[in-house]
Amino acid sequence: MESSLLQMHGIVKTFPGVRALDGVDLDVRAGEVHCLLGQNGAGKSTLIKVLAGAHQPNGGHITWKGEEVKLATPQASTKLGIATMYQELDLVPGLSVAENVFLGHESSRFGITLTRTRDRRTRELLAQLGHPEISPDREVGSLSAAGQQVVSMARALSRDAQVIVMDEPSAVLDSDEVANLFRVVRSLTEAGVAVIYISHRLEEIREIGDRVTVIKDGRTVAENLPAKDTPTADVIRLMTGKTLDGVFPESTGAVGDVVLDVKDLACGDRFSDVSLQVRAGEIVGLAGLVGAGRSEILETIFGARKATAGQVTVDGRKLRPGMVKDAVRAHVGLAPEERKSQALVMQQSIASNITLASLTRFSKGGFIDFGGEQKRSEQLTSDLDLRPVDVSRQVSTLSGGNQQKVVLARWLLRDCRVLLLDEPTRGVDVGARKEIYDVVRRLADSGVAVLVVSSEVPEVLGLADKVLVIREGRVVHTGPAVDLDESKVLDLVMSEEHQRSRGHHPQEGDAA
Repeated sequence: MESSLLQMHGIVKTFPGVRALDGVDLDVRAGEVHCLLGQNGAGKSTLIKVLAGAHQPNGGHITWKGEEVKLATPQASTKLGIATMYQELDLVPGLSVAENVFLGHESSRFGITLTRTRDRRTRELLAQLGHPEISPDREVGSLSAAGQQVVSMARALSRDAQVIVMDEPSAVLDSDEVANLFRVVRSLTEAGVAVIYISHRLEEIREIGDRVTVIKDGRTVAENLPAKDTPTADVIRLMTGKTLDGVFPESTGAVGDVVLDVKDLACGDRFSDVSLQVRAGEIVGLAGLVGAGRSEILETIFGARKATAGQVTVDGRKLRPGMVKDAVRAHVGLAPEERKSQALVMQQSIASNITLASLTRFSKGGFIDFGGEQKRSEQLTSDLDLRPVDVSRQVSTLSGGNQQKVVLARWLLRDCRVLLLDEPTRGVDVGARKEIYDVVRRLADSGVAVLVVSSEVPEVLGLADKVLVIREGRVVHTGPAVDLDESKVLDLVMSEEHQRSRGHHPQEGDAA
């Protein structure tokens, strides 16, 4: 970990009207995990696209093993030995796992792909990543988000890269999968590979990182910080320019009548016998491992999945199974986990995305009142402190935190009685997280019933008033958030067999 493998000096990148990078420095050594931190919009994504050859810098230079290089194309970056795992996975859903892993560098002879060699190598890579159960023949679009992340990692490993950039690799992984990810990262660095690791989960940085670089507003504000010894408060201050005391807002404690009433809800083999109530002014959290059925519960309540048993009632009104329009008419809103593909129209404006579920309010005689649409959107974005304030901008230009605010604004416009939030802070930096927490608490305090899913146990416990723990599609615990801590939740979400494999033996009184 002594020699510099990669150095980026004074990198500048401008777009029309925007200076995305304004002199960024990055020094990466062989065999280290170098953590790149910054708020959404700080320039991290632009920097790694420069490194990947997808963007050409307007200033600065890059050295590789001491020699200056030009990364004119993604192919040039890959040939040099740099592999990038983007947060938004660049997989082809209709192709198989093996075809995705070796896309662009297939083994062939006389122009014919050596499918047996490709499939065998894919199996080896998946086994190395701890997922031998994923078949090379399986269509990648049929995999879960976590499974697709594993395939993306296998693709990076297939290129024998010397530097691997991992952009939010743990965002869709549960605790065990994160532990396995770290095992793979350590094996890579032991072999001399450098890993550039980007994450908003600061506890991960302390566990896996060696050194930290922090960028803010397109500039490097700190370099070579020791990942394990730099206080979290200092990192937050460098990223945001301020301290963030009391990340989770306090509840007023005032709750009203039951708004959302779910009884014995089931959806095929996804989950069964789920009953819960959420009152006006209350935030209820669903905790559990990825694949436990949490997201499916929200989607079934919203009507995006058709319930096979049970009943959903909002303000005493029964919703028909599988009927999204019933949920919307009852003022139920859903902010899904995959906001870019499931919630937002990325090439449309902020205003168009906000009013998408309320077009009848702004239309007359078949024409849209664009002035009224813009005025109301500006009011909502101001209330949510969305930046920038220009509602005519394409939503694709916003950071993850501001995109999430657009989704929230859409349902605020519908005067929601129930708000369903699936991973509301996935890919969102620590500063924007606090803003989203404040918005969610304000909504609850105004009388909205909020049901939230998060893979981050501290987030569920810090934000929610009441928590339901889901394991293998069933509720195994319901109670006040203050009665739980992270270790108790993890014990509850793991099966007894899984607990024993980790050396934990359930005691009398543990959830069955």
